[in-house]
Amino acid sequence: MSAVKSSLRYSAEHEWIDESTPARVGISQVAADALGDVVYVDLPAVGDALVAGTTCGEVESTKSVSDLYSPVSGTVVEVNQAAIDDPALLNSDPYNAGWLFTVEVETEGALLTASEYASANGGNVVD
Repeated sequence: MSAVKSSLRYSAEHEWIDESTPARVGISQVAADALGDVVYVDLPAVGDALVAGTTCGEVESTKSVSDLYSPVSGTVVEVNQAAIDDPALLNSDPYNAGWLFTVEVETEGALLTASEYASANGGNVVD
């Protein structure tokens, strides 16, 4: 069963967000496992204004291409160049080295707790 980190909150579209300022965003291990081997990521640019619930990039795997959705509204502060250079980080370490971007949060979209997300998606909550 895929790990769902207890310290994060999640969107219904499988993105996670932490509590830091600016907030760090990535995709859940549930999503990474479902996608299979990630081979390409297209991320928003620094300075882009994001709107919660709307697409802000793509993740391409050997199985499919999936849209990324912003869990919050705000401005992109940083993108993870390491994830762009080595998209497999999204599979091997989605909650740490495989983060995608940071955003200065203005408003939050609909977010789930780790328990809510795990219940809806079959994950296992871990610390």
